[in-house]
Amino acid sequence: MTKAEIIAEISTKTGVDKLQVQEVVESFFKVVRNNMVEGKNVYFRGFGSFIIKRRAKKIARNISKNTAMVIDEHYIPAFKPAKTFSDKIKKSEAVKNTAAKREREAKQALKEAEA
Repeated sequence: MTKAEIIAEISTKTGVDKLQVQEVVESFFKVVRNNMVEGKNVYFRGFGSFIIKRRAKKIARNISKNTAMVIDEHYIPAFKPAKTFSDKIKKSEAVKNTAAKREREAKQALKEAEA
């Protein structure tokens, strides 16, 4: 689902104009982004948390050139779903059906590629 689809669905369900919904959604993302840039985590009870994760310094390899390079310690944004949210996804029949459908399509594409 894209941001435009989310805006359209919220607008339809609430009866609020799409432009107003778009402003609210954009403001939401701006608040989350700005707080994370300032080093703050953002928590939504029952949904999840936007957190900052630390990646340790490591040595990476470029296999094609057979060289090593050092990647310094850095921080990345991440999303950690709430337990209740994760449980709903685990128990969802729609998710299971969609995953099974994708798996069937991938197998079919492999068969067609081999032929």
